[in-house]
Amino acid sequence: MSGPELSVGKGVITEMVRLAAFEVPGVARVGRRGPAWRSFLAGPAITTQLSDGGVRVRVWLVARPGHALLPVTRHVRAAIAATIERMLGLRLDSVTVTVDGVGG
Repeated sequence: MSGPELSVGKGVITEMVRLAAFEVPGVARVGRRGPAWRSFLAGPAITTQLSDGGVRVRVWLVARPGHALLPVTRHVRAAIAATIERMLGLRLDSVTVTVDGVGG
C-alpha cells in the first residue's frame, strides 16, 4: 500500500505563486505595470507550465520604490521555490521573475 497522493491544479499553483511573491517586502503588486488594457493584451501576470512532475513559473511584478531590485527578485524566487517544493510537493524546474515597473 502506498501513501496518499496529491493532485494540484494550475489554478492552485498560480495562486500559491501569487501569494508567495506578494509576501516579499519590496513587491508592490504581482502584475504588470500600466493600465488594465495593457495587462489584458500582454497576458496573465503568472504563467505556469507542468512537465514530467516539474513546474516552470514566470511571474511579472511591480516593485516598491526604494527597494533594490536584485535582492527583491532573489527573495521572490526563494519564496516561490519554497512554496512549490515544500508546500505543494512539486519539483521546481525554473522561476523567471520580471520586474515590469516600480511604484504603486
